[in-house]
Amino acid sequence: MSDTNTTLDHSPATPTVMPRRTSQTKARKQSGLRSIALRALFGLTLMAAVTTSVGCFVPIYSARPERRVQQMLYTSEDLRALVDEWERFWFLDSPSHLTPIRTHGGIF
Repeated sequence: MSDTNTTLDHSPATPTVMPRRTSQTKARKQSGLRSIALRALFGLTLMAAVTTSVGCFVPIYSARPERRVQQMLYTSEDLRALVDEWERFWFLDSPSHLTPIRTHGGIF
């Protein structure tokens, strides 16, 4: 019972016509490209700003070598003084009474 006139093709009889691009679709495409370009420009600007800085947006030391050495010396002296102050505050600079070597507190 096979009918020879029957086809298995279920496509429509008329071919589909692609819609023409209107000015609205062109504007949409241009705005999409514009947003992508702006994102890329913003990303490149951000990368340039981050990679050109030394470690922070506002550098901690001067760009002049003489001044930078002086600032680094001051900083290292401040850190050294901070450790001394910490030990003095917590009484770590005093001899401990629990040491195996006893220290005499009086006059010999």
